[in-house]
Amino acid sequence: MNRLTRRWAEALPGAEATVFSAPSLWPLLALLADPAAGPAREELEEAVGVRADRAIRMAHDLLDAFASIRGTRTALGFWTAEELPLHPEWTLRLPTGLTGRLDKDPAVSQKRLDAWTARHTDGLIPSMPVRVDDSTQLVLAGAQLVRTRWLRPFTETLLWPQEGPWRDRPLLGLHRTSSLLDRLSVAETSSGPLTVLRVLGSTGVDVHLLLGPEEWTPSEVLSQGIDSLHGDAVTGDRLPLGEPGPGVSVTDERSFRPDRPQLHVTTSPFRIGAQHDLMAQAALYGLVTASDGSSGHFPGIGPRPLAVQEAAQSALAVFDAKGFESAAVSVVMAAPGSAPPQPRYTVRRLTARFDRPFGFLTVHRTSRLVLTAGWVADPTPYPDKGRR
Repeated sequence: MNRLTRRWAEALPGAEATVFSAPSLWPLLALLADPAAGPAREELEEAVGVRADRAIRMAHDLLDAFASIRGTRTALGFWTAEELPLHPEWTLRLPTGLTGRLDKDPAVSQKRLDAWTARHTDGLIPSMPVRVDDSTQLVLAGAQLVRTRWLRPFTETLLWPQEGPWRDRPLLGLHRTSSLLDRLSVAETSSGPLTVLRVLGSTGVDVHLLLGPEEWTPSEVLSQGIDSLHGDAVTGDRLPLGEPGPGVSVTDERSFRPDRPQLHVTTSPFRIGAQHDLMAQAALYGLVTASDGSSGHFPGIGPRPLAVQEAAQSALAVFDAKGFESAAVSVVMAAPGSAPPQPRYTVRRLTARFDRPFGFLTVHRTSRLVLTAGWVADPTPYPDKGRR
């Protein structure tokens, strides 16, 4: 699964804010790989990373795994035109409760599909990212909702970067202090150091904030962030003095008390929505041949020739002081005083500032499965409370 997320990250075209979810798309590609034939089958196998004859079984296993992850909700939907005959050998192996019928009136079908989307994302995504028409014979959709609350909430603050793309802009920031230095780490990647901050959620789902060198592209940051899930990294309690990673400063400060080491984090909240036309990069998802309408590519579905008409995804991610939520729908379709005495103690202080564009991964803590990924490029301005 993370393989498809990494492929998607590597193919990001620019530095705009975005969010995407491979887990809401992968089951759809797996369900299509099984009944596909010829080059379409081979391309879908490459996209999902498993043999087509195992794909449906693995889709079942994935849905079972999602059901065990607290704070997540996953749904699949499959609708066909009334006149489209289906092979029972395929439909009987699909997840139960999946199949439905399209109405002869496309407007009625669209209303039903939009309602399904809103229901399975709690309204975060109100409608399907595709429009059905008279020629639509089959719609396969996947919805995913992720919600978690931070174990330690942030406090809203003023973030005023002094350098980088966001410099000299008063921004809304989030700040918190912790004595758990291992929440921060610096991964040594093939391209250089990558700063990773794990923000732990109450449901076993965490968000990893990723900051690379300024010259890195979003593709590099996210790809290296995914690799770092299973690689070596130096945790905050072992980082050397100085600036061992992007946005990180490690100092020893004098104190009057033998305080614990402290990790000070400042970042930017975000709310990112994205629409993805998956056919624009059809090769990435194994849909080049499958979308060739000159012939059929899915003989395992039924006797009539079928080709992919549209494939799209709508996604949303929200990170604030209290928690995180994401949804995705994929369709194939200080004070003055007297002079003090000298302090007796030395306290280690780590500071991490995410005050320029950065990446994020939503990760299931146990399996390291990446549920959503994205890039934060547009910070939230600091609210002018005096403005009427």
